[in-house]
Amino acid sequence: MSFAFFQPNWSKRHLFGHMKAIGLKVRMKLSKKLAILAGILAVLSASILFYAYYIEPRKLVIRHQSLKVKNWNPQLNGLKIAVMGDIHAGSNYVTEERLREIVEKTNAENPDLIVILGDFLSPGKREFQIFEMPVPNVAENLKGFQAKLGTYAVFGNWDFWAEQNLRREFEKVGIRFLENEVVTLEKNGQKFRIFGLEDHKKFGNWANKTNKWKQILEPTEADGDLIVLEHSPDVLPIITDERLLISSKLRLILAAHTHGGQVWLPLIGSPIVPSSYGQKYSYGHIRENGVDMFVTTGIGTSILPIRFLVPPEIVILEIYADD
Repeated sequence: MSFAFFQPNWSKRHLFGHMKAIGLKVRMKLSKKLAILAGILAVLSASILFYAYYIEPRKLVIRHQSLKVKNWNPQLNGLKIAVMGDIHAGSNYVTEERLREIVEKTNAENPDLIVILGDFLSPGKREFQIFEMPVPNVAENLKGFQAKLGTYAVFGNWDFWAEQNLRREFEKVGIRFLENEVVTLEKNGQKFRIFGLEDHKKFGNWANKTNKWKQILEPTEADGDLIVLEHSPDVLPIITDERLLISSKLRLILAAHTHGGQVWLPLIGSPIVPSSYGQKYSYGHIRENGVDMFVTTGIGTSILPIRFLVPPEIVILEIYADD
């Protein structure tokens, strides 16, 4: 009688105990799976960081691109421009040897024109006005560029503290800075112009600046199509606005500054782009207000010493009329 009386309670206890044991086994299996997953994610994250710091910044891609430009003079078709920017000498793996490699690989492409779009320097870790590589060293290792129509440069925001020194040292090695200056060049008997703007951090009042630029360009308007060199792509909507348009013959803007975001993630793109327009002008060919622009990812690194799926590059543009 006593056994029969207690058996139902015993069965419940036995059942609950059994279920508890099963739950414990399930939790242990889940914990093992989570631990394995966490381990995989840790290895994957470490591998990505290793690649982004040690491997990709060491690359130097020569990117060839045929660029169709609206209203371009077809008699200038095939103009070959070597475009580079954001060298950031002294940043991660941008050594003196790398600078000499840039010159060698650029010359091997036999360009008509070489343009360098600012940010030659990297600020020191403790003091912005002390650079990771001294200006004379940067210039000495970038000497020897060879282009039929010359090598031209503009200043970037990180060059601000050394602009006079840069101009002096670079002109010794044949690189001419253009700051609110226009140069008329000629290919196939056809004239065209390049116009280097001051760095975007100096712009201030847009209307005043564009009026100044119009005055500089006006005496050369008969000299054909205009290519603008500017460190930041954010200039595009300003100088192409119909109220502020600096020249009716403005055809192409070449810019850098964004580094292409330095990091590009699938489905997301570049999380951080130093532009007021986000990813819109991050990289590549953009056409807006009837004017074309090309933005390069640059060569060095800034702030973070990494690149991920945005390798250092020299771009060889061949310009053609977009009929």
